[in-house]
Amino acid sequence: MSARTTRRATLLGATVTLALLAGCSGTPSGTASGTPSGTASPSASSGASASTAADHLTVTDPWIKAAESGMTAAFAVLHNDGDEDVTVVGATSDLSRVELHEMATDDSGAMVMRQKEGGLTIPAGGEHALEPGGDHLMLMELSAPVQAGAEYDVTLELSDGSTLVVTAPTRTFAGAKESYDDGHDEGHDMSHDG
Repeated sequence: MSARTTRRATLLGATVTLALLAGCSGTPSGTASGTPSGTASPSASSGASASTAADHLTVTDPWIKAAESGMTAAFAVLHNDGDEDVTVVGATSDLSRVELHEMATDDSGAMVMRQKEGGLTIPAGGEHALEPGGDHLMLMELSAPVQAGAEYDVTLELSDGSTLVVTAPTRTFAGAKESYDDGHDEGHDMSHDG
């Protein structure tokens, strides 16, 4: 009888241990709006989930410039609390086609907007600003007007295959006198007035 009680206690202890390990293998808390999805899956041998780039990326002050048609841009500050660089390699939105853009100086010395090669890298423990006159997300071929005060989702695609959904409010902005409509050609270069 004593051996049977000991075996039951051992099985109960093993069951409790497995339940505790299973509870620890869930998705980490504190991620940005929406649950980041990714291709990483929990390690079968360790019982812990694999970390994705999206787990370490947070977004503050996201916003989109209001526009009636054509093109506009999205801005934010991207923060990386991880030990490795995180690279945004693309983005999607129901509003439009999205490209990663930068402002750069061309051979003639003029400032032009162009597609950013290699994506947007957020250094480990650092941040990267997406702002008017600098790096930004270009929303092209708008499917509908982007109204001031409305909120829209943009999904950031990261180099490890994980994604992060960002909800951004829309605001009017005259700031740097950027024109996201005029002068945009097939090469994705565009001069700015400011």
